[in-house]
Amino acid sequence: MIIWNLIAASIRLATPLSLAALGGVFSERSGVVNIALEGMLLNGAFAAVVATHYSGNPWIGVLAALLVGVATALIHALVTVTFKADHIVSGVAVNLLALGATQFLCWVVYGNSGNSERVIGLEPWHIPLIDRIPVLGPILSGHSPLVYIALAVIVLAHFLLFKTVFGLRLRSVGEHPLAADTMGVRVTLMRYAGVLISGALAGLGGAFLSLNTHYFVKNMSAGRGFIALAAMIFGKWTPFGAAGACLLFGFLEALQMSLQGGGIPTQFIQMIPYLATMLVLVSAVGRATPPASVGRPYLKGGE
Repeated sequence: MIIWNLIAASIRLATPLSLAALGGVFSERSGVVNIALEGMLLNGAFAAVVATHYSGNPWIGVLAALLVGVATALIHALVTVTFKADHIVSGVAVNLLALGATQFLCWVVYGNSGNSERVIGLEPWHIPLIDRIPVLGPILSGHSPLVYIALAVIVLAHFLLFKTVFGLRLRSVGEHPLAADTMGVRVTLMRYAGVLISGALAGLGGAFLSLNTHYFVKNMSAGRGFIALAAMIFGKWTPFGAAGACLLFGFLEALQMSLQGGGIPTQFIQMIPYLATMLVLVSAVGRATPPASVGRPYLKGGE
């Protein structure tokens, strides 16, 4: 039974990582480096709790998280695409802004910059028939609705990127924006679309973090945005590859939680997900090829 519980926990813990990693895929496929995923997750988590607190409806919180994620992404897109600033610097600035803003606003709303009041969460979905199967039931049923939404988004993202005209255009501006522009593709519009989609997905990931625990805690993203980026690279900028890597990270995080209290030093156990992130990045060097023009501003008429 322990192994089934560990697998079920891995799926839950992989959900915010997968949503953020999918967002990173859309952004970087369009040519925009997005280390601001961390800040988008954090802002989404805070927005979900505040909106749920005032409305009493966690689905309003999910919608608020999505919109705030998009708003955060808009800042990154404006700085990088319109003003052509360095993508890394912009991402770091967005992350620092999110960290400071959420703590300040938490103090304004709750009188405490460390954590919010408890809010109601999303009721888990129990899948008929599967719920009664001894092994599959505990693994696949009884999760937050956002887990199933994330699974659907993985499939939808693959279809959108590789089976539609929109996906072809998005990928073309990440590979060779000059050629895409020559063929009539609006490079700026497609890059904005990629970044804003990433904000929406990361915002949903943030909503899962806070509504699943019923609280917002300062810096509760805790580096998940960076882990999602590592998963995206390891997955070679593809939805299924990124989601598979996130499931691995989710398993390691679940393993870390199950090992606590077993006599192993806590500090060592807490290193496991981050150590795995570094190992994944090292193993991906030289094997994963990013979009050719990612991180490079496009100047109309030439580069």
